[in-house]
Amino acid sequence: MPDRRSPQISSRKQPKQARSTGLVAAVLEAAVQVLAKEGAQRFTMARVAEKAGVSVGSLYQYFPNKAALLFRLQSDEWRDTTELLRVILEDVERPPLERLRTLVHAFIRSECEEAEARVALNDAAPLYRDAPEAQEARASGDRTIQVFMQEALPNVSEATRALAGDLITSTLSAVGKHFSESPRTPAEIEAYANAMADMFCAYLRGIETG
Repeated sequence: MPDRRSPQISSRKQPKQARSTGLVAAVLEAAVQVLAKEGAQRFTMARVAEKAGVSVGSLYQYFPNKAALLFRLQSDEWRDTTELLRVILEDVERPPLERLRTLVHAFIRSECEEAEARVALNDAAPLYRDAPEAQEARASGDRTIQVFMQEALPNVSEATRALAGDLITSTLSAVGKHFSESPRTPAEIEAYANAMADMFCAYLRGIETG
């Protein structure tokens, strides 16, 4: 079979001076706006450059192609989500199920607040989802979940913990995406997050006591 190479998705260079850092920040902000407005199919480097008020040549100094720029947006989103997971789930002063409930509420709110960009990024995922950088980014969040599940379910097998962790994260991601695709009021978000948290907590209690 022919060697199908993934497109280069790493940035060409990292900004070192304040001016360069500001340029990249402006490009990323413009990219989010273009993505939310135009969607993944109409997302182009030229549109981003125009929105950011910079030349296309300046844009290519930092991002070799649109896959690299989209991956930067996605990796920033992954980083923010991973940090959200880490801060909430590693708060050992609180019981595990209380942390899980807090996480569900925070995640659902975040999904709804950034729904347009998230949906477009999901559409663009085929450009970079199989790249090593993407796999590494996802692995970091997986490790946080694994540690949490050891605390939440100390008396069950590793396989059972792995299954529970995968079910919760997969459900939270898929259902959160679906729920956020329509505009939601704060009351709707609160009620939905409460129901989902109740479901997850009941599931973990059943595993631990069963």
